[in-house]
Amino acid sequence: MEKMNSITFIGVREIAKKKLVGFRVVCEDMMGYGQEIPEASMSLERRKAEIKQLVEPVKLIGAFKAAESSEEDDGYWVCFEVYEFEDIPDGMVSLVVPAQKYAVLNFKGHASEIFQVYTHLHKWITENGYNRVPDKWSLEIYSKWTESEDKVDLCDPIL
Repeated sequence: MEKMNSITFIGVREIAKKKLVGFRVVCEDMMGYGQEIPEASMSLERRKAEIKQLVEPVKLIGAFKAAESSEEDDGYWVCFEVYEFEDIPDGMVSLVVPAQKYAVLNFKGHASEIFQVYTHLHKWITENGYNRVPDKWSLEIYSKWTESEDKVDLCDPIL
């Protein structure tokens, strides 16, 4: 029996500024991200003990801009949240995501299907009278990350 995915609309949420430490993944095309992001996530999981001042060591956070406004913003950040930046481990980067208002959808299913789930979130945003802000940071906040299933809040910036 095949497991069904589940999508739950959480609604609109203000998310405070986040200080993130982890890996930045930059690929030539979308297909590359499907392979590189899980690899970076597993590598980050193995090295999380090196990150100081972790807020929640079980919550992996992905950050990206749907419309990159500069080369520095290109890519996908696979990170953990920290209270303060301290001794960033070799090969890792830091990122500050400002406080922002988001439309939030919870998705349970396989990571490879997350991209399609954004269609539902974007439709919900439009139907509820909000506007997307693709040049602001989108967040994917994982509370479960495994090879077979993810549990993630997809947070799309809105006005």
